[in-house]
Parts: sequence; structure tokens; C-alpha cells
Amino acid sequence: MMRSLYSGVSGLQNHQTRMDVIGNNISNVNTNGFKRGRVNFQDMISQQMSGAAKPTDELGGVNPKEVGLGMTVASIDNIFTQGNLQSTGVSTDIAIQGNGFFLLKSGEESFYTRNGAFGLDRDGTLVNPANGMRVQGWMADEVNGQMLVSTAATPEDLIIPVGSKDPAKETTNVNFACNLNKNTPEILEGASADDIYKGTWGTEQKIYDSFGNEHLLSVSFRRVVGNPNQWEATVLVDADNADYTQTRVGLGTTDGVGNTFLVNFDNYGALQSVTDSSGRESNLEGQIVIQTSFAVAESNPDAEGNPYRQTMNINLGTIGSFKDTITQSASKSTTKAFYQDGYTMGYLDNFKIDSSGIITGVYSNGTNRTIGQIALASFANDRGLEKAGDNTYVESNNSGMARIGESGVAGKGTLMAGALEMSNVDLSEQMTDMIVTQRGFQSNAKTIQTADTLLETVLSLKR
Repeated sequence: MMRSLYSGVSGLQNHQTRMDVIGNNISNVNTNGFKRGRVNFQDMISQQMSGAAKPTDELGGVNPKEVGLGMTVASIDNIFTQGNLQSTGVSTDIAIQGNGFFLLKSGEESFYTRNGAFGLDRDGTLVNPANGMRVQGWMADEVNGQMLVSTAATPEDLIIPVGSKDPAKETTNVNFACNLNKNTPEILEGASADDIYKGTWGTEQKIYDSFGNEHLLSVSFRRVVGNPNQWEATVLVDADNADYTQTRVGLGTTDGVGNTFLVNFDNYGALQSVTDSSGRESNLEGQIVIQTSFAVAESNPDAEGNPYRQTMNINLGTIGSFKDTITQSASKSTTKAFYQDGYTMGYLDNFKIDSSGIITGVYSNGTNRTIGQIALASFANDRGLEKAGDNTYVESNNSGMARIGESGVAGKGTLMAGALEMSNVDLSEQMTDMIVTQRGFQSNAKTIQTADTLLETVLSLKR
């Protein structure tokens, strides 16, 4: 009789624990990245009244007689199913689609979370604005003019230098991809201005000096008289100030050579070779690069008092190729330069985050630069993580160590900027569990009440 009392008490206590977990789930139904809890019950140890007996020649076997002593909580699990993604339009909001956690730092202590509601502090550090914890990742380093991220390095704070300068870069390469009309008329000696105009095809391309000043690169082509597959190209930088810029072009050097070169095509219209004004012949395979230099105004002179000369490469394309290369075909001329790598100074105006967590800075001069990459952590047993408040988790003895890497690799999910992961709490399921828990609590209370009635009956036997 006393056993039923204590069994009922254990039922009351543990159903109250289940109700506490359900209440916590419901209270966090709108908490970003929250993962619901689940209570599992198991029976407690049983008191054996008699043991089992094996069969004999005369009698069959007898089962044991045991009375259960109540129930207890087997486990309280964190259920890491995917929550729905909600678009917010905020560039610093990030949702994880799949497995993984964001890595946050508070001093040297590491925390993990699914809540990607991040922002920038006054220093441009990417943080969780609710508690100031710093989002971890890898900052990009400049290697040979390119911004590269090493995800093998130790994660560090991510700093977005909003308003920082991107210094001006002089043009070092200009690439051509065009066609010269095979049927363009030759320009004979004494030709009229109209004939010269019809027989010449040219292009103009903006380029930049080391100060970020804009210049105009002009390249014009005309058929060479007497040679059906040869064109003469004339190169000028700032044609209206040509006497000062003194444009020079050549193969391997521009010292002491003019500003013209000859382009030769084969019988298929593919680029064959180039000859500069000093008679130097180009290579017979691979890419053809014409070196170009010009005097930069208002620059520091050299030891001889001459103005600084900027040098750049004009890439005409690959010999024998028809892709991104100058060609000669019987169709309309489309002389053009499609790429140059210079720009003026700019400021970081904005940034964007892609699905792999790479942060790209957008500058006012039109350039994009990689700033860093967000790190993700995964665990062998994520249910073994311990809750640390503020919607964060920490490692435990049974979670395993954090395996940190980039998103989309080794089982880690992908990222979606401008969105947040919602709670995975299902209200209809929680309400149903609440009803079941309430009935379980009431039934255990009835067990205690009935046992009390039995005790009262026993006590009344003396009267």
C-alpha cells in the first residue's frame, strides 16, 4: 500500500518535470534557432516478491513476481530538427540550412548557437548584439594581389572595415577580343578623309594611373597595303595630349620604339604573329602581349628629370585561337577591349555573405574584395551539448569536440544570408503533449488519493 503512494509521488514529480519542459518549449516558440526539448520516461527498479522457476519433469516453469516502485526521467533530449527559414532582408542575419553551429567567443571561452541574428559593433566586429559574443571565422589575406582565405588556420574575430579605403590601382593589363573585317578597304596613298575613316577601325578604353586618374587608351587598326592578312595598329594614351604622354609599344620593351605594331593573321583568320616598329617578332605559340608605356602627368620625375612612365600589357589573345582573341573574318569589325584591371580609390560601402559564408566587400569604385569567411562547428553527438543560456551551447563530455570548418563541407550545412532559422517547436504537438501530461499528473494524484483511502480504511479497523 505504501509502495503505491511513492509510485504516485514519482509520477507526480516526473510529470511535473515533463510539464516544465513543455512550458519551456512553448515559451520559446518564437525564439530564433531554438531547439525543442523532449522528456523520455522509464520505469524505476522493481521489488521482487518471488523469483522465476525453471520447468521440471513434473511442472512447468514459473515467472517472477515483481512490483514496480514507480517511474523516473530517462532523458531530456534536445531535438535538432531543421526549423523553418524566415526571410528578414537584413544582410547580417544568417540561417543555417542543415547541420552545424555558429562559433562564438566570449574571451577565450567558446559557445555554439543556431541563432544567426548578428550585427556589427562600433569597431566593425561581427557579433551577437544580444550578448556581445564575437562571431568566429577567418579573415582574408592578400597573396599576389588576390584576397585568399585559409580555412585551415585557427578561427578569429571577423571584422568588417566599413568605410575603409581601397587604394587606387594602376592599369597593368588590358585584354582585347575583337574581329577585324577582312573586306575592309585598303587605305592608299592620297586617300580622302572619308576613305581613311571607312578603312580604319578603332577602340577606346578607360585606364587608370597610379594616382587613380582616368586616361583614355585608343587603339586603331588599318589594313596594310599589299598584304591581305596584315593590319597596322596605332596606340595612343590621351590622344589629345599625345605630345606629352609619348605612348610607346613593343615586344618585351618600350624603350626607343614607336607606338605602332603589325598584326598578322593566317589563312583561317586566326592570330598568327605580331611585329613591333623596331622589327621584333613575337612568339609563334601561346599568348601575344604588347608592352605599352606612357608618361604620367604631375608625377615625380626620375634622376634625369623625365616624368614617371607607367607600363601596362595589351593582351591580343592566343595564337591560333578564336576565343577572347583578335581575329580577321569577313564580317563586321567589332574592335573592342573587354577588360582592364585598374581603378580609382574607393570606400567600403556594403558587404554581402554567400552560401559558403564568404564575406565580400563592395567598394564605391566598383571593386569587390573578399573580407573573410564564417566558420561552422559540428559534433559527433550534438544532443550531448549542454545549454549555456542566451540560446547557446557548450561542449560536454559526451558531445565530442567541435569540428570546425567551412560550410557545405564534411556534413556541415549551407548558409543563407538575409534570413533566420525559426524555432522548431510545433505548438499543436506541444498542446497535445500538455493534455497527455496533465492527464498523467491527474492519474498519479488519484493513485495517491486512493492509497490514502485504503490507509484510512485500515486505520478504522480498530474502532
